[in-house]
Amino acid sequence: MTDEDTFPTSRRALLLTAGSAGIAALTAACARPDAPGRAAPTGAAAPNCVLALTSGAGPNYTGRSRTRSDVTEGREGVPLRLELTVVGVKDGCRPLAGAAVDIWQADAAGAYSEGKETHLRGIQVTDASGRCAFRTIVPGWYAGLAPHIHFKVRPDGRSETTSQFFLPDTFLREVYGRQPYARRKAPRDPNAHDDRFRAAAGKMTLSPTPDGSGYRAAFTVGVR
Repeated sequence: MTDEDTFPTSRRALLLTAGSAGIAALTAACARPDAPGRAAPTGAAAPNCVLALTSGAGPNYTGRSRTRSDVTEGREGVPLRLELTVVGVKDGCRPLAGAAVDIWQADAAGAYSEGKETHLRGIQVTDASGRCAFRTIVPGWYAGLAPHIHFKVRPDGRSETTSQFFLPDTFLREVYGRQPYARRKAPRDPNAHDDRFRAAAGKMTLSPTPDGSGYRAAFTVGVR
């Protein structure tokens, strides 16, 4: 399959690109827009939320996602727990409760669910702390594109933000040496030939950490 999404700069939506699970870490990252995820100096000013890049939903978005946290449906792959926090940029990075978060991605073989299939698609609604979590797998590669997980955030009935998460090359090379990914010959540098990955400049790249037999990755998404 192909995916012709691009990453046009847009003021329609803001993404706060701090790879953290909590608002304290988010504030630190906002205060240093040139260095997401690093601690801000003591006494730093109020968060300076960063305008980031968004993308279209692409040809594989179907709108058929079910409300659930475990989207695997038995699909083989290295487990990945994706923990998201949604905050409102215009409200001082306040956690947004009740925001619908929709994710969809390829399986280990690089294929999306089609027709009536629903694997690796799901929706969660954020809790009072603006948080939700998905149990998924590390996505496989396809069409020479950087492996990615699409997501769409609808904080209310009037607006939405669509983008995608990427994964580090070193992490992907390690995972793709394991089954079931190793059934195919993996690209040497999975992200190297994707203009969208270069355009994102690492801002939308997850930082997975070991978690049992798999990994977990936390990210805070700010929307306007």
